[in-house]
Amino acid sequence: MILLAGIKNMTSSKHEPFMEIPEFIMAAVKRLQKRGFEAYIVGGAVRDIFLGRPATDWDITTSASPEEIRSLFHDIRNFTIKHNTVTLVYSGHHYEVTTMRDSGGTIPALEEDLKHRDFTINSMAYDIDNDVVLDPNKGREDILRKTVRAVGKPYERFNEDPVRLLRAVRMALELGFSIESRTMDAIYSMSDRLASVALERVRDELIKILVSRKPSQGFKILRKSGLLIHFLPELLEGFMKKQNSHHRYTIYRHIMETIDKSPPDIVIRLTALLHDIAKPRVRQKIRGEFRFFRHAEESARLGREIMERLRFSKDIIHQVTNMIRLHMIDYESNWSDGAVRRLMRNIGPRDIDRMISFRKADLWAHAYEDEKLDSLLALEKRVKEIKKESVIKDPGGLAVGGKDVMDILGIFPGPVVGKVLNILLERVTDSPELNTKQALTNILKDLRRKGLAGAS
Repeated sequence: MILLAGIKNMTSSKHEPFMEIPEFIMAAVKRLQKRGFEAYIVGGAVRDIFLGRPATDWDITTSASPEEIRSLFHDIRNFTIKHNTVTLVYSGHHYEVTTMRDSGGTIPALEEDLKHRDFTINSMAYDIDNDVVLDPNKGREDILRKTVRAVGKPYERFNEDPVRLLRAVRMALELGFSIESRTMDAIYSMSDRLASVALERVRDELIKILVSRKPSQGFKILRKSGLLIHFLPELLEGFMKKQNSHHRYTIYRHIMETIDKSPPDIVIRLTALLHDIAKPRVRQKIRGEFRFFRHAEESARLGREIMERLRFSKDIIHQVTNMIRLHMIDYESNWSDGAVRRLMRNIGPRDIDRMISFRKADLWAHAYEDEKLDSLLALEKRVKEIKKESVIKDPGGLAVGGKDVMDILGIFPGPVVGKVLNILLERVTDSPELNTKQALTNILKDLRRKGLAGAS
């Protein structure tokens, strides 16, 4: 087994530890060792220290069985999803404690365990007691080469867990590494194995690809390798599909450009990925020009199907589909402040800035000078000014409530109450200064005199 002394000065007898260990991880390792079990820090944390970046992914491998781990950490909230892995939950963070593989032969359990990890750069272990990194698969060399390489035989590693097919692409993208040729060959030939992976795990890798520095590079590998068709075939429908004179790029290429130009926020990046996803299905050629009638609404509908299939949260699905549905903002300088407030209310106060950021990327990805971009920048300026005010987002922010409506209009509970509250909301949207109890009471009295409540 290759050992790397964990010291900053290799000739010094006194040295700083190779890595600073979080208090919880140190305590967990010591608890395992005190009970006579082997325990080492493995994977991402060791890799990240060699990469010179903060370690965030702290995992432990141990000779203890899952049952022994759960018993030993009975006082820590934990759960088990993956085979032989117990996830400890502490201060909002998840830490995986995995039982070492043991071949039952002459090979030490730790070395056998590291032989079955996904990639060489993730197959190093840190021995806290001896301050030594154990690196039997030459992960450090691949870090220096900037290479993602499967441990041992790629086909065996991907067969053990096919989600590694996606993870190879994601890790190369995150680190700016290339994928070693034998590993890449295995990805190409085994891409259909991805169909056996739980969609939640696919979703998690997709999220990490989407928020990387340049997602289009990852999608290029996913498309060419045949991985993409197994979890997002709809995206391939736009490949090589031309658009119209407003676009230099095909539908697929435009989506890729939009993602790359968007901020690395998962809601924005998902919106970018799906905002034109239905364009191939609604594309029509009229008088020599392609048209895409109702593509925003259809893309929102199809985007919802895709996100539900990939088990995204209801909150994210709502945010993304709402932004897709409303993304064709045709702002004009003569819009009233009320119209801008109405747009902000429809998109949602937390998402209006996201929408503008996304729409900028969308327009930049047209690759032509677009007067709509100037209009969008003007809208952004107005939104910033209006956000200084208190924008009412729903009837709950009104100075009067349903009881006031019923008392003043002399009506019983029912749909009319909600309709009247929405009338008041529209008035306040146009004129925020009306949101006082006296002003709204006067409006309600006026409605009563005119008999508009019943007509509503």
